[in-house]
Amino acid sequence: MPKSTLLALFLAATLAGCQRTAPPKPSFAEDLAAITAFNAKYLGSINAGDIKTLSALTDDDHIILIPNRAPIVGKAANDAANGGAFERFDFDESWTPEETVIDGDLAYQRGTFTTSSTPKAGADKRVVSGAFLRIYRRQPNGQWRMTRDMFNTDGTQRN
Repeated sequence: MPKSTLLALFLAATLAGCQRTAPPKPSFAEDLAAITAFNAKYLGSINAGDIKTLSALTDDDHIILIPNRAPIVGKAANDAANGGAFERFDFDESWTPEETVIDGDLAYQRGTFTTSSTPKAGADKRVVSGAFLRIYRRQPNGQWRMTRDMFNTDGTQRN
């Protein structure tokens, strides 16, 4: 056998041994558990007024759609809006997911929420509820991050 053929076979065998196989895709249950854990951390940071953790849990291109207001586009704008809200209010928010769809590296979740905001200046607490739709994106490291957040209120406001 010629040396060039031996060398070609050796290189082919070596390269074949170096091929990486992609890690197995998580199951729906594993992804749902990861999104549920993500939501607990995200919601916990809202209720704690923890802007640093909240910021770390969103994409750089995060967009939030708030009823009757211009969209808040990008992490910096989102951080500024949340930071300002945390300076003025204490929050107690809860979510009830009703549907979660996971398709590859994107997922969305639909559900309802209730938010209680108490002004730090001492005024009465305000409670609103409504529906949300969130879009999540799997990061290259496998973790989920919220990339879009939108909600509406049901018109109920209680003090």
